[in-house]
Amino acid sequence: MRSKSKPLSRFAPKRLMLALPALLAGLPTAALAQAAPLSTRQLERVTVDAASAAAPLEASAGSSSRLGLSLKETPASVTVVERNAIEARGAANTQDILKGVPGVSFADPPGSAGSVSYRGFGAGSLAQLYNGISVQYDAIAARPVDSWIVDRVEAIGGPSSFLNGSGAVGGTLNTITKIADTSGDISRFLVGLGDRAQLATSLQRSLGDSGQVLRLELNRSEGALWTQGRDRSAWQVAASWRAPLTAGLVHTLALERQHEKVTQPYWGTPMLRSADGNVPNGQLEFDRGTYGVNYNVVDGRYEQDVTWARSILEWQLEPATRLTHTLYHYDALRDYDNLETYTFRNNNSRVERSNVLLQRHDQQVWGSRAELSHGRRIAGLRSDFVFGWDWSFNKQTRFPLSLRVPFGLVDPYAPVVGQFLQLPGVSKSYTPGATNLLRSFALFAENRTELGAGWSVVSALRADRIALDVRNHRTVSDTNPPMFPTDFTPLTGRLGLVKDLSKDWQVYAQASTAADPPSGVLATAGFSALRDFDLTKGRQFELGSKFGFDAGRGAATVAVYDITRKNLSITDPTDVSRVIPVGEQGSRGLELAAQWRPTAAWEVAGHWSYTRARYKKFVETARETTVSRAGNTPANVPAVVAGLSADWKANDALTLGADWRHVGKRYANTANTIWDRAYQLVGLSATLRITPQITARARIDNLGDERYVASLSDTLPYLGAPRSISGSLDWQF
Repeated sequence: MRSKSKPLSRFAPKRLMLALPALLAGLPTAALAQAAPLSTRQLERVTVDAASAAAPLEASAGSSSRLGLSLKETPASVTVVERNAIEARGAANTQDILKGVPGVSFADPPGSAGSVSYRGFGAGSLAQLYNGISVQYDAIAARPVDSWIVDRVEAIGGPSSFLNGSGAVGGTLNTITKIADTSGDISRFLVGLGDRAQLATSLQRSLGDSGQVLRLELNRSEGALWTQGRDRSAWQVAASWRAPLTAGLVHTLALERQHEKVTQPYWGTPMLRSADGNVPNGQLEFDRGTYGVNYNVVDGRYEQDVTWARSILEWQLEPATRLTHTLYHYDALRDYDNLETYTFRNNNSRVERSNVLLQRHDQQVWGSRAELSHGRRIAGLRSDFVFGWDWSFNKQTRFPLSLRVPFGLVDPYAPVVGQFLQLPGVSKSYTPGATNLLRSFALFAENRTELGAGWSVVSALRADRIALDVRNHRTVSDTNPPMFPTDFTPLTGRLGLVKDLSKDWQVYAQASTAADPPSGVLATAGFSALRDFDLTKGRQFELGSKFGFDAGRGAATVAVYDITRKNLSITDPTDVSRVIPVGEQGSRGLELAAQWRPTAAWEVAGHWSYTRARYKKFVETARETTVSRAGNTPANVPAVVAGLSADWKANDALTLGADWRHVGKRYANTANTIWDRAYQLVGLSATLRITPQITARARIDNLGDERYVASLSDTLPYLGAPRSISGSLDWQF
């Protein structure tokens, strides 16, 4: 039955020396003023819980500025999803948490589990950070992580390379995990049942009067997923130790280990095709009998082991001056053994399987980041600044074995899938293909200066020196030399102006820039993607307003923006064998968000965004000819994303919640010839406090059992999960 889917060599000191004074010239010196105490909100992380949610715009988001600005002082659209909101919505992982960010859509297909769209740009043009760190492979490495170890997620819309380096034209998403803090002792245990079994615990203890704090987070989840034969097992261990060394000097050591294994990963469901192999009328259609059927080999695998280590030193030199330094290391090993592509053949009576890929990624990142913050007054007006360095070394080796050939036809409803090593030409041998050595060094500075009469100016500048060596381990050719070195020196920044119309109402304007790889990511880019290219250039203009209302019980934000990204790689219209850096992509949009607690019993929140994303200059090869895609919408970018949630506290023990999410129509290809309609998802939740220490929670996702496409493709769409039910018992002792 058919149904429509509802769905560092040389360094560039001269450039840096010229760039930084342009920003620092406006900063005060000792001859101008005496140091003024820096507000403590600059120095400490701010957590918004149920008690402080009445003033959400007073919270701080480190992802949007190193100055510790509150959200209302920041000339940018910033969203913070705190721990209490994560638990209220029953978010299972870091992608679920993104439901609360305006304009974001997402999916987790195994080959690119960090598939996120934000302000008209995909994962290749977004920074997906982990505790403020990018591994420069975000579309692949930023897999959803179980939410138990997450403290909050922060999102900043639009270009932000001035904060974290290349790769952030569309925006930045920063997942921040729990570490030892001064909030007191914690003893918590959780058991979860339903479609996903879970055991988790949080323990935090203060060690006498020494000021030292130890924290341990343990999480294990396991269960069969909705598609045939697909099982997932994951665990995370996070340990941290906070130790005061001397007065004003604190050191935190944070270690984290993650493991995830998915057996027989689901890669997608084949779409129905007409006799000529095309998609009828351009709209995706599916055979209901194939829902949940998995055509991957029975021993197909995705497996990942990740280790994070951070040494964080915080030194309060004086009330107005603070120095922080983070030394970090990331080690990841990712393995894929899969048969990945499935296509209907023979008038939709058989499914052809093709494209075997055995792949291993061995990646390590070392880094050092230092920040010096200082506050002063000039003529009685406050001026705060931060400057520092950011260094990293990123090494990744890929071991690919790819066979892009068909492996026969199978029954669409009861396929005999076989095993990986039974496929002709497949062997379990890991031969290195290439190693990318990426060395980065940057100097950065930020400043906020009050101008009087409610005006303030916020500026930031970052100068990077990026050196990349690509080492070929395979056969040498003209298009694949033994070694290819290249380097980039992007200069990015932001300039914003904020006006306080009242204590609770601000308006702002800002311009910001970013730099991205022309195609792909630098951690895996090869000779053909780099030989003729510099980094692409992005810029954004944004206007917005933030205001509180109803005596501080509510807050709302509005932002309009215009983003342009230039020098994308496109096919040379005069030579289809070459790509050239002349493409251009843009987006314009409007974002609205609000939250309101009208009474002690009710809390509501919502967001709505409209994005008009278009290619301005883009040429690609189609059947050995060049075709312009100018005016078309990039794939997987919805025009409208919206969400609503409401929580009702029926009494002291029972809270009921509901949420709704809408993702608009999206195209599957740059030609815009294949598309899927909008989809809507509804969720319900209930929280019952059985005793002061024990809480029971229940959650239904996708209440209407909507069949929808989470990630579009012109070859293999990836469907979202059907209705699921989960529950948990949470004991705090």
